[in-house]
Amino acid sequence: MLLFDLSRAAGTLGHMPIEIRPITTDDFSLVEPLLAAYQTFYEVEDIDPERNRDFFSRFIGNSHSGWLLGAWDGETLVGFGCFYRHKSSLTATNVVLMNDLYVDESARGKGAGRALIEAGVELARDWGASHLTWATAPDNTKAQALYDSFDVEKGTWLEYEIKVS
Repeated sequence: MLLFDLSRAAGTLGHMPIEIRPITTDDFSLVEPLLAAYQTFYEVEDIDPERNRDFFSRFIGNSHSGWLLGAWDGETLVGFGCFYRHKSSLTATNVVLMNDLYVDESARGKGAGRALIEAGVELARDWGASHLTWATAPDNTKAQALYDSFDVEKGTWLEYEIKVS
């Protein structure tokens, strides 16, 4: 059973439409290489498969943390999006944070990323969130071209982080 209506969230890759559906426990081994590829893209130095399993498995099913969606071309998983349940104290509303979006290099530019974002909009709407939000690296211009093709407002906030461990 799908968590939300994905009928508007279908791209095309080759001749088959992209299907967006939640990653299940049975699918998890298929998403693991994509998680590692995503982390490699962002130059993560210590990619730990066990830590990835522990962390991302919390998004399986209708969890309190959020959702892990897959983009499928037939039986092949070509991308994923990880969407966090989040809150905004400025608007006093629920929001969904698309914290991670990754499409295999061979499938980029063919609709999988767009379909994942559109599915994120639908799940945010279904959850009663006021916004879908996300960020990307300043030099990730290919992703920005996709993001700019949506009716979006770019944020003006700067992000900071302090390493605590």
